[in-house]
Amino acid sequence: MGEDYVIEVLSIEWIINSILSLLYISIVLFIGLKLNNKKKLLFAKFISYSLVIFLLLYNFFHFYYGTWFVEKRLPLQLCYISQLICCIILFVPKNQLLFDILFYFGFLGGIQALITPLIDDYTGVKFFYFDYYYVHSTIVLFPLYLFFILKMKLTKYSWLKSFLFLNLLVVIVMPINFLLGSNYMYLLKPPNVNHPLATGIWPYYIFKWEIFVLLLVYITYLIFNSRIFKN
Repeated sequence: MGEDYVIEVLSIEWIINSILSLLYISIVLFIGLKLNNKKKLLFAKFISYSLVIFLLLYNFFHFYYGTWFVEKRLPLQLCYISQLICCIILFVPKNQLLFDILFYFGFLGGIQALITPLIDDYTGVKFFYFDYYYVHSTIVLFPLYLFFILKMKLTKYSWLKSFLFLNLLVVIVMPINFLLGSNYMYLLKPPNVNHPLATGIWPYYIFKWEIFVLLLVYITYLIFNSRIFKN
């Protein structure tokens, strides 16, 4: 088993990686704006395919290096779920609910992961390092691409539906954590990162997260549903 690799906020490594992530997101959005409608969709599907490949490689390398554990590799983290949604959303009908969930928890969750990077069971294999930044940057990028380039919109109560979906996940994942001794969604203990919200004892820090997430998704809804972003 590898050790968790934490990149300190505002370190040189953090600054470089943050700049590269922002450049990647900006360049892809710029390219999307310049494409015609048919190619906009094809480009988005290409991004989805790339996430499928990274998902397969991620699990393969963890199997290969002996760091695939049922306590850690099930798709029960919000960013992992967001990655799966990115993989399928363009290939399923009636995908509005998927978009609403992805927008809040891919976009916001991905930003959070980029701000406080933690690569668990990092064995020194460079793929895991690159995978962390590519996947989390892409789950930030993808809902923005769907919103700005493919013109998908958030529904009126998308923020509330997404918050309720999150709490449904908590109800499902919490007993799984107790059963497996896992820490999916960090519901049994906070992540090992230097963040003011990642402190406190169980279960009180979860209530703190609930309030913060509810405010954040609602504020995000207000921003992206404002006149600034309407056609």
